[in-house]
Amino acid sequence: MKYSFIIPVYNRPDEVDELLDSLSRQTNKEFEIIIVEDGSQKPCKDVVERYNEKVDVHYYFKENSGPGDTRNYGVSKANGEYVIILDSDCILPETYLEMVDKSLNEHPCDAFGGPDRAHDSFTYVQKAINYAMTSFFTTGGIRGGKKQMEKFHPRSFNMGVRREVYQKLGGFSKMRFGEDIDFSIRIFKDGYRCLLFQDAWVWHKRRTDFRKFFKQVYNSGIARINLYKKYPESLKIVHLLPAVFTIGTLGIILLSLFCWYTILLLLLYSMIIFVDSSINNRNVYVGLISVFAAFIQLIGYGTGFISAFWQRCILKKDEFSAFNKNFYK
Repeated sequence: MKYSFIIPVYNRPDEVDELLDSLSRQTNKEFEIIIVEDGSQKPCKDVVERYNEKVDVHYYFKENSGPGDTRNYGVSKANGEYVIILDSDCILPETYLEMVDKSLNEHPCDAFGGPDRAHDSFTYVQKAINYAMTSFFTTGGIRGGKKQMEKFHPRSFNMGVRREVYQKLGGFSKMRFGEDIDFSIRIFKDGYRCLLFQDAWVWHKRRTDFRKFFKQVYNSGIARINLYKKYPESLKIVHLLPAVFTIGTLGIILLSLFCWYTILLLLLYSMIIFVDSSINNRNVYVGLISVFAAFIQLIGYGTGFISAFWQRCILKKDEFSAFNKNFYK
């Protein structure tokens, strides 16, 4: 068997249903599915059992230990030459695995990743959040965009690794956030060939409201500093931009109290986001709320980054003591 899908789940039975439905429709059928329930109070076992006749799916339940450890558990049960890590809130186009297989045949590698998109059925908020997370104007395209400000690192919503390589590297670390980038960094550092497959994309639902989205990107900002402490060379200029944007936005707002026209800089950026998102999503309303999503993405990440820099680099706290309330509840 060439492919094993590894899907960690925590209280997401409805999402698992949608994901399994999309997997059952794949044009390439040479795969197995490993579902690992991470101590959920709302298990998805009944959902999984409905697909027993449609796909080769295996269900496991374990005590809660976080996404990284849960993925490692799933890989220990896998038989495929490649393991493909997915988030439970993803949906795959019918040709996803066909495109992966085609890309691997044309460009053999040890690990790969693909971009994510918004499905037509997603809510306006989900589409706006997707834009904020994938646009060159917000993240520099580092999550698989065609234009990128930094080398692509596969992320756990759509990441494939040769199982032998996965096992040699020990899989995901115990980092509570940013563990997928940590794994990607180790893949590159050990000299393995890792590529971006543009055609192997997924629909990714992401957070369903802006409050959850802010918390997610705030934690991502914290994770970036934690990664910097482990791998100083991993910090690039693109990772500093949200913190610069956050400080700059505050400065512009304060300056506008004395020179009102400075606010025009923020209005110009907002107009760029509005026009670009409206065109990409073919919807003016999505373009409008994408402005809000973009500011949440940048300021949320920026404030998390600044907070973590203060805690880890100035106060010299370790990861656990600095962020116990954020990651280790």
